[in-house]
Amino acid sequence: MLMICFYQAEAQTDFDAIMMKKKQWCNGATYMYSGWDHYWEGTLNRNNQNIGTLTTQSVMYMTNYGISDKLNVMASLPYVWTHASAGTLHGLKGFQDLSLFVKYKPFSFDVGKGKISLFAVGGFSTPVDNYVIDFLPLSIGLGSTNVSGRITADYQLGIFFTTISSAYVWRSNVKLDRTSYYTTEMHNTNEVEMPDMLNSNLNIGIRKKYLIAEAIVQNMTTLGGFDIRRNDMPFVSNKMNSTSVLLHAKYTLPFYTHIEITGGGGYVVTGRNVGQALLFDIGAYYIFHF
Repeated sequence: MLMICFYQAEAQTDFDAIMMKKKQWCNGATYMYSGWDHYWEGTLNRNNQNIGTLTTQSVMYMTNYGISDKLNVMASLPYVWTHASAGTLHGLKGFQDLSLFVKYKPFSFDVGKGKISLFAVGGFSTPVDNYVIDFLPLSIGLGSTNVSGRITADYQLGIFFTTISSAYVWRSNVKLDRTSYYTTEMHNTNEVEMPDMLNSNLNIGIRKKYLIAEAIVQNMTTLGGFDIRRNDMPFVSNKMNSTSVLLHAKYTLPFYTHIEITGGGGYVVTGRNVGQALLFDIGAYYIFHF
């Protein structure tokens, strides 16, 4: 309730319109922070003095290689830890999910004085450790193996750009460390059916030789699930919807263009069964040119 890794503040991401060139290899890490003291229990915005302020932090390694100017492969792995400032619930920590993406740029053509580029992205993620999923909001992940397909369209006019992107995420069932559970009815099994998700974003900003700065509206919609029951803990198959507003920038050092610095922040402005979180990130990446 929820993870911070739905917003992956990398040097290049699966949802932007940036490609590594052929035989360029980008490596680096990003520190990310998410904190909230209010959350949505269904549609009710409330706090919980048994939790206080819930913070989720992570350090994520990312690598991206340009097989060609139009084909990139990316991988990332975060180490995540959680903490509640009040009550007796104990935070958890560990490696979360390994993510792999293949990003392809099939089309790019001029329209007037601008240029339109289209991208297709296939993704896969799976847990690398048997972490506890049935302890939300302090769990470090939801434990499902995911397959995603994304379509992105980008329009650039001079230094200004607009990017629209949307991905469908198929999620596998997960298993709990108990033999029964209750959602809207009793289930005498340890297996939970996870609803699929739709992740979309709109990016507007500027791209210059050494600087990319953008504003992002990001939406996450769960295609199914149910609300947290009154005064109950969250559950892995809850409906988890959110809309976030973010600012992000990437700066390439002009005197040493192998190094990129990234940073940004944002806020969850509306949601359902998620935390009303304040987010920020900072990262550094090094690009090898072969």
